[in-house]
Amino acid sequence: MGTTETSRTRSAWPRLRVDEWVETRDTLHMWVQIVGKIRLAHAPLLNHWWQVALYVTPRGLTTSAVPYGAGAFDIEFDFVDHMLRVRTSDGGIHSIALESMPVADFHARVGQTLEELGIPTTIQDHPNEVEPAVPFSADYQHHTYDPRAAELFWRQLLQANRVLGEFRGEFVGKVSPVHFFWGAMDLACTRFSGRSAPTHPGGAPNCGDWVMVEGYSHELSSCGFWPGGGDEGAFYSYAYPEPAGFAESPVTPSDAYYSRQNGQFLLPYEAVRTADDPDRALAGFLRSTYAAAADGAGWDRASLETDPERWTDR
Repeated sequence: MGTTETSRTRSAWPRLRVDEWVETRDTLHMWVQIVGKIRLAHAPLLNHWWQVALYVTPRGLTTSAVPYGAGAFDIEFDFVDHMLRVRTSDGGIHSIALESMPVADFHARVGQTLEELGIPTTIQDHPNEVEPAVPFSADYQHHTYDPRAAELFWRQLLQANRVLGEFRGEFVGKVSPVHFFWGAMDLACTRFSGRSAPTHPGGAPNCGDWVMVEGYSHELSSCGFWPGGGDEGAFYSYAYPEPAGFAESPVTPSDAYYSRQNGQFLLPYEAVRTADDPDRALAGFLRSTYAAAADGAGWDRASLETDPERWTDR
C-alpha cells in the first residue's frame, strides 16, 4: 500500500468519543431494536438468530429484504440524509425523518407507517440485553439524535464492516455474515469449528436464556466492533467455549489486551484509527485472536481456512 493510499485509509476512520454521543447512541440503540424486532416478527428462524440482524449499507443500516405475504419489504436507516425509509415490493415507500424524538414517538411513527403500507406488525414492547428495559411505548427518557454523531458512527461501521468482510473471506467453514446485532448494538462476524458446544448458561439482561442457547449452540470464535468500550469504542474477540490458555495467548497489535471482566480480547478503536496502517492493525487483531481460539481448541484449520486471493492471477 503506497503512502497516499495509506493516508487516505487512515483518514477514513473517523474519531467519535463515546462520551460525546452517549445520549444519541442510547436513543439510536432503542430505535434499531424496534426495527430489528420488526424483522424478527416476519423473517423465518435461521441458526444463531441470523435472521434478526441488520447490515451495513452505503448509507446506513438495513434489514435487507423481509418476507411479507407473497412479497417483501425492507427498512433502512439512512445516516446521510437522516431518514428512515420503508419500501415494499409492490412499490410503496414511506420515510420518517431521523431527528430528536422520544423512543415512544419513534415507535408510534414506525408502527403507523407499517400500517399505511399494509404491513401491520406487533413486536415485543421492550428492549433486550439492557437494564432497565423500559417499554418502547413508554420511553420518553431516550430522545436525543445528533445527526453528525450518527453519521460518524455509521462511518466507523463502514470501515469495520470492510475489514471484517475481508477477514471473513479467509474462511471456508461455517461463518456468519458480517452483521449488526441490535441487542448489544455491535457489528459481528463469527466462525465455527463444526462441533457442538456446551449449553450456554445465559444471563443476558432482559433476554431469555434460551436465546443464548440458540446463539451459542456450536463452538465458535467471534469478533466485531462495539461502540461502548474504551474512549471511542472497541473491537473485540472471544471464543465459546473458551479454551484453556486463551486469555494468555499472544495477540497483536500491542494495544490489544484480554479483559477478564468482559471475557474477551479488546482493542481500542482509537488504537486502530491512529495506527500507521489501520487495516493492517485490525486484521492482525482478528487473525491473532482467532488463531488463539482455534489452536487452543484444536480446530481443523487446514480444512477450514483458505486464501481469498486464490483466483487473483487468473
